[in-house]
Amino acid sequence: MSRTTHAWRTTLVTGALAAALIAPTVPAVAAVERPEGGGDAIPALADERGRVLTLRGWNVGDKAHSGDAALSGVTEKHFRDMRAKGFNFARVLVFWDDLEPRPGQYSQSYLRKIERILDWAEKHDVKVLIDAHQDVFGPAFGHRGVPAWATRTDGLPFTPHPDDWFSEYFEPAVQRAFTHLYEDEDLRRAQARMWRVLADRFEDHPAVLGYDPINEPMGELREGEDLATAARRIEREQITPMYNRVADAIRSVDKDNWIFVEPTPIVGEGVPTGLGRIDDPKIVYAPHFYNGAMEAGGDYDPGARWIENYEQAVTLYPKEYKVPVVVGEWGPLNNSQPNMNRFYREAMASLGRYSSGWAGWEWCYGGGYCAVDGTGAFRTNKELTAEPYAEAVAGTVRSAAYDPGAGVYRLSYDSAGRRGSRVTELALPPGDWRVTARGGALVLRPTPGRTLVLAVPGARVTVTVTRR
Repeated sequence: MSRTTHAWRTTLVTGALAAALIAPTVPAVAAVERPEGGGDAIPALADERGRVLTLRGWNVGDKAHSGDAALSGVTEKHFRDMRAKGFNFARVLVFWDDLEPRPGQYSQSYLRKIERILDWAEKHDVKVLIDAHQDVFGPAFGHRGVPAWATRTDGLPFTPHPDDWFSEYFEPAVQRAFTHLYEDEDLRRAQARMWRVLADRFEDHPAVLGYDPINEPMGELREGEDLATAARRIEREQITPMYNRVADAIRSVDKDNWIFVEPTPIVGEGVPTGLGRIDDPKIVYAPHFYNGAMEAGGDYDPGARWIENYEQAVTLYPKEYKVPVVVGEWGPLNNSQPNMNRFYREAMASLGRYSSGWAGWEWCYGGGYCAVDGTGAFRTNKELTAEPYAEAVAGTVRSAAYDPGAGVYRLSYDSAGRRGSRVTELALPPGDWRVTARGGALVLRPTPGRTLVLAVPGARVTVTVTRR
């Protein structure tokens, strides 16, 4: 992430049963069809118990530190505070240049630091997507990501743009570096090996949900191509084969966790992706949700119908290939503009219509994109991301929606049969909430911020959460 002026851009029970009910959810291992969607329904994520999952959370990373100080900016507090506000998901940034500073030499210290972060996430019941992050390719261009030793430019020029760093993606040297990463056999093998190392180390960690092979992949434009044409070609001819190679490497050591695949950031302008099929049964489509004007600090323009156009374009791929959607990044730069309250309400409603969840950019303590300020309080309008939602539904979801004006969340589902899990988990943000259930269900509240619903098999259950 993120850019400035350009954007390509989830009381009647014995103590023993209650203890079992509040145990952390196991990693997701299947997708289930959404109800009432017909042949073009987008599948939803589900866990080993067959429960439908919703992920709500934030990106967590540390771009400022590398080498011996790598990841020092990420602490247990990030995960404790996110969970306390009702979030259950973190997209954790890792950098190839820190993992493999020299060809074939993987930093055991860096792997231990990643593991420490995963342990914190597990402690606070936050699921993690491990994201191999890159900005402007990597350190050869003053950023983070692909190691300098894996950067080939053929001597093409590069001019920094410190006031508009995202435009550096269009520098000839950067574009050529992407071409070599996609096309050079030794770099292909190096990227696959890097991912095999990560997956082999963390496949069994309870916090790990999946892997994101590369953040916001880009490529090299050809003479005469516009951005949309170039993006679809690069996605089809270079990025799709890359994802298949990485998936094969991951599957050589990890058969269970999800693989999240991103299009180029131009999807943010409402351009359908050119990605093809990834030959793996556990793929999640993970686009980013950014608008160029708002990334420059501008206000939301409801009349431009950007959210509607984005939703229409971004749902084509998961409908065609029958894969779940989790939006990997979203959130504007300036949240205090006059229309931002409306933006967050409309964006949250849109994301709820088609995705299994999202990770906002980013959980940090300060200004700019940060979700919270130095005291841990939500920054202006960011509080609208904290809603009641169903983390895991034991059955077939028929409808789920939150009305922020009324402060009411309603969930309707058909509970699972006798062989499935009977426990539905709700996440509640801080506040005084009343939870009721109808249709042969009991409401339990074992811990602050978490409510459990236990239903008889085959029941039509309605859960209502009301802000007092």
